Amino acid sequence: MHVIVLGAGVVGIASAYYLARDGHQVTLVDRNPGAALEASYANGGQLSYSYVAPLADPGVWPKLVPWLLSPTSPVRFRPRLDPQQWRWCLQFLAACRGRCSAETTRHLLRLGHASRRLMHELLSREPGLDCAYASSGKLVVYRDAATLESARRQVEFQRGLVADSHYRQEVLDSARCISIEPALDGLRRQIVGGVHTPSEDSADCYRFSIGLLARMRAAGPENRCLFDTSIQGLRVSQGEIIGVETSAGLLEADAYLLASGCDSARLARPLGLALPIYPLKGYSLTAPISDPNAAPTLSVTDFQRKIVYARLGGQLRVAGIADIGGYSRAIAPRRLATLLAEARAAFPAAANYEQLDGWAGLRPATPSGRPILGHSPYRKLWLNVGHGALGFTLSLASGRALADLIGGQSPCVSLDGFTLAGRLGKAGASAC
Repeated sequence: MHVIVLGAGVVGIASAYYLARDGHQVTLVDRNPGAALEASYANGGQLSYSYVAPLADPGVWPKLVPWLLSPTSPVRFRPRLDPQQWRWCLQFLAACRGRCSAETTRHLLRLGHASRRLMHELLSREPGLDCAYASSGKLVVYRDAATLESARRQVEFQRGLVADSHYRQEVLDSARCISIEPALDGLRRQIVGGVHTPSEDSADCYRFSIGLLARMRAAGPENRCLFDTSIQGLRVSQGEIIGVETSAGLLEADAYLLASGCDSARLARPLGLALPIYPLKGYSLTAPISDPNAAPTLSVTDFQRKIVYARLGGQLRVAGIADIGGYSRAIAPRRLATLLAEARAAFPAAANYEQLDGWAGLRPATPSGRPILGHSPYRKLWLNVGHGALGFTLSLASGRALADLIGGQSPCVSLDGFTLAGRLGKAGASAC
């Protein structure tokens, strides 16, 4: 079977890899000059299989005013004359109900732990995949007792949802946090505790994507990539997708997989599909580590600041912030300065911050935080979209499941809660 995969980010590449491994002919199409050059290029690097609680939760309500007014808020709403933005925001607020947040967490945990299993299986199968991978665990730190107590309740809730024998989360006090991650000593007086998850991983998403793409190509000479190729639309006839209109002409195949990140909503709209995807702009900086003893060994997340730290080989990756404000990927100097100030405060001697690389990317987010996976209402069209900040984390399970479905097999993991069926009504998407 010939499958065209639209989008060469980590999600599209993972899908293409599994399709090629299953013996299908794969054509990967992307508007950029190479692979993984948008949201997958310099993201946070954390593989958070267990820390999947969505941004949409009841704790959002007290934060709405700072999000609207404060220029330094970790999440900032920049209103535009854009009905899509306002519709998404209203659906996001509807998803902030406790029941919806808990349901999303349950589904994301299932997909996340399937991805963890597939990641370890993949690295055993492909030992030469060079992506600065480390399985050193993750520590989320909290700056006040109320949020730490909320995290404790979340840990208890998740404990009953995961059957993975490797899964363990522990709530720690401040002293224990410093004990397992001595590089945090400079924040000793500012953090009250944390949640430690030893089974979490980290890696360079861009290098991982490039390595996986090389293996997809090596699976057969018929597998190819069309870069610098803009996707203009999907051609439909009698409820079936019959081709993709691109700057390189009409492309035809036996099946089509939409994995175009934030562009997916635009491509689906002419089909009458109102995919509830809107960009959350994130930032990162990457700096060479100057003192290995002062840099974190664990992946670290500062919960209040919404900033993550990951050691990727000889570099420190600092990422975070969510700006809800359109499709521009331009770097806002003030937002990058916020990241830099937080990095200097947390790990002052860890890296040479004079040699940093700044980056901004658009996370394709749904209001609830759940991606949309599986078949579309159109024959031959499949969806692997809307992963938000968890694209790298969920890419393998999403890609493997879609390859299974396209090949006529049962998916490797249940997609209950992720399919389009029941999520779209006449006015758009339901919140959950």
